[in-house]
Amino acid sequence: MYSKTNTVSLLGLDGKAIEVESDITSGMPAFNIVGLPDSSIKESKDRIRVALINSGFKFPQGRITINLSPADIKKEGTQLDLPIAISLLKSMGVIENSKDDFIFIGELSLDGRIVPVKGALAMVISMREKGFKNFIISNENKDECAIIKDCNIFPFLNLEELVSYLNENTKKSPYKIKLSNTSENITYPFDFSDIKGQDSLKRALEIAAAGGHNLLMIGPPGSGKTFSAKHLPSILPDMDFEEKIEVTKIYSVMGLLESGKLINNRPFRSPHHSASEVSLIGGGANIPKAGEITLAHKGVLFLDEFPEFSKKTIEALREPLENKEINISRSMASIKYPSDFILIAAMNPCPCGNFGNPLKECTCTQNEIRRYLSKLSSPILDRIDIHIEIKPVKYKDLDDNIKTKSSKEMREEVQRAREIQIKRYENEEISTNGALSTRLMKKYIKLDKNVKEIGQKAFDKYNFSVRSYNKIIKMARTIADLDGSEKIEAKHLLEAVRYRSLDDKYWSV
Repeated sequence: MYSKTNTVSLLGLDGKAIEVESDITSGMPAFNIVGLPDSSIKESKDRIRVALINSGFKFPQGRITINLSPADIKKEGTQLDLPIAISLLKSMGVIENSKDDFIFIGELSLDGRIVPVKGALAMVISMREKGFKNFIISNENKDECAIIKDCNIFPFLNLEELVSYLNENTKKSPYKIKLSNTSENITYPFDFSDIKGQDSLKRALEIAAAGGHNLLMIGPPGSGKTFSAKHLPSILPDMDFEEKIEVTKIYSVMGLLESGKLINNRPFRSPHHSASEVSLIGGGANIPKAGEITLAHKGVLFLDEFPEFSKKTIEALREPLENKEINISRSMASIKYPSDFILIAAMNPCPCGNFGNPLKECTCTQNEIRRYLSKLSSPILDRIDIHIEIKPVKYKDLDDNIKTKSSKEMREEVQRAREIQIKRYENEEISTNGALSTRLMKKYIKLDKNVKEIGQKAFDKYNFSVRSYNKIIKMARTIADLDGSEKIEAKHLLEAVRYRSLDDKYWSV
């Protein structure tokens, strides 16, 4: 007897609708699954057989054929356990009422329990976009999936309970999450008022937050680079609901989502410098997985000891820094992952860390310094908007009586600048100055004659590339927004130029 159920298989962050067809015929007992299943799906035969028996159902005798359609798409994931089992039970006549408008998502344990799977939220979102509204899932996936308000989520504990519902022997209402579960207060463990004596660095981080600009910190060990970078999320504007859903979906797919928790805080990812290219950028043998740059989407990616990352890994950042997404191609699939993050990189100025340090003498030779700094190529430096040098903190700056801006104060200033940008670009697909393309720069940024002259002098003096100069203009626009100025004034451009003048000091060694 033939039957069919609907399910979903993830390809990156997007779900593909899969029809699970089953047919039981007479002949030598066999259980075959066709349609490009991966090893986890092939192993499901044994889980399903034992789960059916332990749930009180008789496993059918005869030749069982399961087809996963469309057959030309590679399928992976244990979420196909449940739809295969339900399709079989329909073919056996155990389930008499066919509900073809349901999407079944869940793994089966040997005792018949429906256990949670990674990426359930992404699957629900993908199928909702294809017109499906009803989903049967594991009870443990219910909170994350119920975030999507216009879908009917039916959670079940085990196979026996589900079969009873499908046969209309029991009734069940869609699960609805309480609003309090998704509106938690956003808190951060760091506050900028704790940073002493680094006012220029705080200013640079504020500009980075206000305009979505990337930042490179250069300074000796112990000057506060890592400590300061950890504070950046505390001054970034809150994510809107769509951004929260987007980030939560990524963490769901990666299995990093705490059950029932909508991610409210902007991500802060800080991989170790020994991280491989695949772990940072994404990839894999068959179907590429997301990397740290995708986990940092809508948040901050902090790369400490930047030159200690492998040269290949650093160069792989070029495309995502420019395009805010990464395209990964493999033999089985080509997948696009989002990577809209603010890069904060930190580095020592030389191998010993004391080149330019007024308190300690550098022990490195010129060749050693040159070799160390050459790990960062010009194309990478061009893609990092702000370059700032950090000096060691002086003892007098540690006085607690010296008041500095708190995260709350800086965040309000950043929020005002962001609101100006959102209004300015309301008819575009961007919302920050850092995302301006060359075409949009011509449309939205107009420089007075005297400001242009300053820009020309800086361009000639520091030998800026066109990309670097465009970064400076976008920075100047952000500084003007923080200042509440409609026009870019000379002081705004001069401040932006200062954030790119370090290249002449370090990379001409």
